[in-house]
Amino acid sequence: MSMGSGRVVFDRASEGLRTWRAHGVPGVRVFPDGESLNVGDSVIVTLGMSRVSVAAPCRVIELIEGPTRWGFVYATLPGHPERGEEAFVVSIDDEGDVKFQITAISQPGDRLTRLAGPLGRGVQLIATIGYLKALRAFVHSSTR
Repeated sequence: MSMGSGRVVFDRASEGLRTWRAHGVPGVRVFPDGESLNVGDSVIVTLGMSRVSVAAPCRVIELIEGPTRWGFVYATLPGHPERGEEAFVVSIDDEGDVKFQITAISQPGDRLTRLAGPLGRGVQLIATIGYLKALRAFVHSSTR
């Protein structure tokens, strides 16, 4: 998804990823909240309301740091409904266009997730769209 253009947009989008702003989706929370990312950090992403939610523990396994790309990859931990990895990467090209890309490779992590079938994939798609929109909103909340 396009975030806009220019180094200010790239820097703001990178900051948003570093501080979990892409996960600022209604019904999604990250614990610990607002912490910066480091390889080896464990986080719990929850989906749902405070009393009824699904916990999705993950560990940051890679940081992508360069002059034209910033992002991270996390892998699921035991207890996550899925098994796999997800990458969140912001990039800026030679023309200054800033893009945000999410790549997920996963499979059901338990029997309940397998039984949910397409419903689980639908939830993942909705979350991905939410992450894209949340980061875009964060970027543009201060660059106007």
